[in-house]
Amino acid sequence: MVLESLFDWLFAPLMRFGDAWGVILISLLLTIFINIFYKLFTDQEVMKELKSELKSLQKEMKTLKDNPERFLKVQKEAMAKNLIYMKHSMKPTLITFIPLIIIFGWLRSTFAEAGDIISWSANVPMFGTGLGWLGTYFFSAIIFSIVIRKIMKIH
Repeated sequence: MVLESLFDWLFAPLMRFGDAWGVILISLLLTIFINIFYKLFTDQEVMKELKSELKSLQKEMKTLKDNPERFLKVQKEAMAKNLIYMKHSMKPTLITFIPLIIIFGWLRSTFAEAGDIISWSANVPMFGTGLGWLGTYFFSAIIFSIVIRKIMKIH
């Protein structure tokens, strides 16, 4: 497969560090890629303003528990703002979705036989004895995303 050969070549330098570091570094690269697209394809000023408005509406809703009519009015306004926020954030999601699905297929075929990439000695309920490639990818992507969003000032 052409794409598989491309990804083998593209990610080969990262694979030299072993399975765990390979998945973690690929997660870092993909998270940077996603966040760059997110920042490029969203109006950060609008996003910041919407986030601020949503935060203030949520605070207001906490104070209106005794006034159901006013609470519902503010909640409706918050839902409308949230819908606008989601509409703005959907464009970069759609742009990055197809490439990520293709890369995830390659990751699965590359690391399927690796088993637990990150292991611990105890059998932890719901996590077993370690994390496979998918768990390793997601946990590292969450951490990287938080850090990268702070660095790039993405709202």
